[in-house]
Amino acid sequence: MRRILDTGTRRFGFAFARPFRLPLAVVGVRPDTAWVDIRPDGLTVRYGPWRLHSPLENVTGAERAGPYKWWRVLGPHLSMVDRGVSFGTTAAAGVCIRFRDPVPGLVPGGRLRHPAVTVTVDDPDGLVQALLRTAG
Repeated sequence: MRRILDTGTRRFGFAFARPFRLPLAVVGVRPDTAWVDIRPDGLTVRYGPWRLHSPLENVTGAERAGPYKWWRVLGPHLSMVDRGVSFGTTAAAGVCIRFRDPVPGLVPGGRLRHPAVTVTVDDPDGLVQALLRTAG
């Protein structure tokens, strides 16, 4: 569900498929610790203990994706093809967000950078629209 917070932040929660809730909670990913925020200073993804941030000017595109195979989406994943990162909570649908300059997100320290992030939010179309309207 998309929420507009007092600070001008638009928040999109993750969609949690029932079978994934318990395994994700074990690693700290729960509805209260997983969201995507669009703020004037940038895009922030929180996925339990993982965080990814990018200025909006760095976002070059966003598109709806899915459905996925459950074993390819559950939890945090690194694509061996393009180094993109996925933060998944459901196999139904998600959004792939591309960056001009790769950003850190999966491994602490920022050495591993990602050209894209896929997030399985509960309003994929709303997130795509918000990013296309807001991003440079």
